[in-house]
Amino acid sequence: MSDPRELSLTWTSPAPDLATVALAGDLDYATSDALTDAVAVLLTDRPGLRELRIDCAGIGYCDSYGLSSLLMIRRRTRAAGVELHLDNRAGALERLLRVTNTLEHLTGADGPAREQRLDT
Repeated sequence: MSDPRELSLTWTSPAPDLATVALAGDLDYATSDALTDAVAVLLTDRPGLRELRIDCAGIGYCDSYGLSSLLMIRRRTRAAGVELHLDNRAGALERLLRVTNTLEHLTGADGPAREQRLDT
């Protein structure tokens, strides 16, 4: 049996401009750097990437370090012009994003419509 704190990342690339990663395990202090580092490498190695989908269905637990990792990934994907999607968010992750007021930041669309809403 694997360590419950372990985080596995399963990558697929259905198209040249799309990458997906399915997460399984805990996204926390002990594991979050693995995800952040893997995404940084992906963004460097795939300059044509336009969309990153993170399948969150397998996340068992997410602490403040996990949230920080997601925020860092959001910052890096935005800087690279890559759309980030957090798919299949389980109830606990959804609640964490709502309680910390980061849900819209992490899941909202980029672009003129979002920027216009923020300006008003």
